[in-house]
Amino acid sequence: MTHLNSTWPICAGLTFVSILATGFSLGTDKAKGNSLFDGKSFQSWEGDVQKTFRIQDGAVVAGSLSAKVPRNEFLCTRRSYKNFVLRLKFKLLGAGANAGVQFRSKRIPDHHEVIGYQADMGDPEWWGCLYDESRRKKVLAKSDLAAVNKVLKRDDWNEYMIRCEGKRVQLFINGVQTADYTEPDDSIEQNGIICLQIHGGPPSEAWYKEVTIEEMP
Repeated sequence: MTHLNSTWPICAGLTFVSILATGFSLGTDKAKGNSLFDGKSFQSWEGDVQKTFRIQDGAVVAGSLSAKVPRNEFLCTRRSYKNFVLRLKFKLLGAGANAGVQFRSKRIPDHHEVIGYQADMGDPEWWGCLYDESRRKKVLAKSDLAAVNKVLKRDDWNEYMIRCEGKRVQLFINGVQTADYTEPDDSIEQNGIICLQIHGGPPSEAWYKEVTIEEMP
């Protein structure tokens, strides 16, 4: 089973890491992931399924192309995860669309927002960045947009892979590593829920499907 060794130097380069990421996506590793979304129901998820989220063509669809998105909304798992490899397909539609995948996160009590890490997506430069939602409210690891643009398919399906092991977080879009971050703050909890986000803003949609997770010790 192929794993990225946490002791490997970052200087290994995007090309080499990209090959390994592709191995994750296409090898036997993928078959061992458990599906988090059955393409038919919101079983094991919670969120605004009355207005914001719906299921269409086997995918979770958030937002609307015919009206503004009033605020950030999140569809979240009902259980928490710590160390894992998470994979999912996504696409963004609409000018100014913005969304993201929350992980190791938690709901803010009596509020629509969540706190935690986000694998960001959207123009002009959010694709593949690691953002800290509602906590430090800043980009923790910025992606190389030039590298991402070589593989990103705007307005079409792409794959995010999120790997969390200990304090290390790695993000990949279509096999290209976009972020490699090790949390320096011991007070930041490395455990939490996974959420699919649509960002408040202009008419837009975020689509998500084939959401699988492989938990690690």
